[in-house]
Amino acid sequence: MTREYSIETCKTLGARFRDAKLHRPMRVVRYDAGSELVYDVTEVAGTHTARIRVVVEKFVGGGFAGQVYRVKVTEIHEPDGAIKGIEVGGIYAMKILIPPTTFSRLFRNAIYWMGFQGPFQLQVNPVAARAGALWQKFIRRGAKVRLGDERSVVDIHATFVDHTLGSCGEFSEWVDGRTWRLEVDDHLDLLRKWRKGRDVEIARLGSPEYRAKYEFMHEFVALLHDMGGHEFARQYEWSTAKSQPNCLKREGTDNDTSGGLVAVDFRAGLALLMFLPMSPGDFKLIVKGLGRGSLVQFDRGSISQLERFIEAHPNDFADMRDLLDELKACERIYRDSVPDITHNFARLFYSRRLWSTLFDSAVNGWKVRNVVDDSQAKKLRLSKSLSVWFYLMGLIPFYGMSFQRMWGHADWRNHYKSMATSWDYLRRAFRGRAAEKTIVWHRAERIDKARAVSITESGWRFMGHLPLSILPVVLHRLLTDWDYAKERLFYMVVRPVRLYFDPELRKQWLYEMVNDGQKKHILSKEDAGIILSQVDEPFIQKYLKSLAVHICT
Repeated sequence: MTREYSIETCKTLGARFRDAKLHRPMRVVRYDAGSELVYDVTEVAGTHTARIRVVVEKFVGGGFAGQVYRVKVTEIHEPDGAIKGIEVGGIYAMKILIPPTTFSRLFRNAIYWMGFQGPFQLQVNPVAARAGALWQKFIRRGAKVRLGDERSVVDIHATFVDHTLGSCGEFSEWVDGRTWRLEVDDHLDLLRKWRKGRDVEIARLGSPEYRAKYEFMHEFVALLHDMGGHEFARQYEWSTAKSQPNCLKREGTDNDTSGGLVAVDFRAGLALLMFLPMSPGDFKLIVKGLGRGSLVQFDRGSISQLERFIEAHPNDFADMRDLLDELKACERIYRDSVPDITHNFARLFYSRRLWSTLFDSAVNGWKVRNVVDDSQAKKLRLSKSLSVWFYLMGLIPFYGMSFQRMWGHADWRNHYKSMATSWDYLRRAFRGRAAEKTIVWHRAERIDKARAVSITESGWRFMGHLPLSILPVVLHRLLTDWDYAKERLFYMVVRPVRLYFDPELRKQWLYEMVNDGQKKHILSKEDAGIILSQVDEPFIQKYLKSLAVHICT
């Protein structure tokens, strides 16, 4: 049942959009493998800038915080000097701070707006993105001081703005690693006592990788709090039950149970509201946050506590004094870029600097998201009243963004004007929009590559799929693809019955499960060999029969 979308089909659909020759740019939600991208980047460890060209090798995945790619640098133009950590031919992780799906983006932005009354700053504010990168640099150095190895924190090299997706981004060290593999442990009662700090016989404890990661993450959280990164620590709190994937084990360290662990994610996706906990550990974090005076938690740190940590280890941070000054400046602008009534309530009534930063950051955000062009951004900076009207226009349900683009961007203004005055352009605009939307559907596997092309050739087919696109992917596909529906129904209804009566099919099923387990690193090669060597054992066959019955029912 596994399918993958066709990159070639996406390229064909993209070409059809370009053939429509519209005034506006194409809407892009994420990149495919093989895409060539060019960015103007700024070094995190210094002030050098450069233009780099990268090729996307792989889309790793995405969540509320953004989308991650494995990229290879193919060209660098460095007029100011070399960007430390980035070189031609190098492999890096590229994170762009906008989710790859509409639902994730809307949900994330809604939660953030409830907490801070503004747009998601890491996406739209280059200063906010840089502040997070600078914090990561200091945390990495702190890991060297406390944990003895700065490689236990992933390195970050440069920040940039992606004007196609409308978001800030960052280039970091690429880590070849895994989360953890499942381990057999016959003494979970002892493991529970060990977690509570009680004396247990270590020789009887299993789950060495589990225990190593548990200890590492607890030590790392303590370090983050000591450095003032209180809300960064939320990314590594064990009790949230969702932070464990943020810590990877580097490849090549399997022989060292406690070695090779590295913290890789420092960009929160969802703000933590005091009335909306989303994990078991959030209840404790909310109480601790209230103790610090934070009703809403995201990525706020204490600069004064960071300074005390640096003063306690002056030699280790001697080369980072300039970065500390820059972090202070970035933090001030970042925190003043949203109303954030839980922290800025009183200042909203008297601080001119706060309001000046709010207006300036709002215009910067519209520019990053391609809502305004350079000329309109200049006008908005000169007139706060125009900025207010522009903001209020964006609050109009459903059409706010369209109205803002008509006002703020010449390309979009010409696009809408041509749609209203030319039937030919209107038809081309419809075809272009159909191509854009079909790319999204095809990536989500709502439609196969054959139907993807045919949908863009028929307006009626596109309109037929449009209302169904709000349904879950499987239901959309079942209602529109008879071959898929037959295969899916066979898989869900007939195959379990055959698995019960056909021993050879059950063997094949077990082989598939074992291979999948190896690919996901939850089975070692040795474990897989043991399982497959016992495939004919009566107990294994009985287990597979029972599993088939379970699927049937």
